[in-house]
Amino acid sequence: MAAAVLAHLAVSIVHGAAHNSAHVPMSTTANLFVFAVILAGPLVGLVLLRRAERIGGLIVALTMAGSLLFGFVNHFVVESPDHISHVDVQWRMLFGTTAAMLTITEMLGLTLAVRLLRTRRWS
Repeated sequence: MAAAVLAHLAVSIVHGAAHNSAHVPMSTTANLFVFAVILAGPLVGLVLLRRAERIGGLIVALTMAGSLLFGFVNHFVVESPDHISHVDVQWRMLFGTTAAMLTITEMLGLTLAVRLLRTRRWS
């Protein structure tokens, strides 16, 4: 799970750079969500896994699920400046590739966290 969370962080950083370079606007609320849920949330969950495995796993699962929903809807469904087809052509490849990679790392992190939560015996 650590590898999935850290890969997600790395891809998020590159995707954020593509956002900035392509001048894709985001609202204050969206930025707060990105920083709290997409960037910090999985890291907090990962840290908590060592001392409170159940809570850490739950935080990773919930933040990855929220990240997946947010990113998938904004990048692939809703027609907006954040949709991959509306990004400036010179940044579209990097933006689209990192959006797809975020989807993959979020699904992986969510799957691993759910598996952890389902397979452990909790007392």
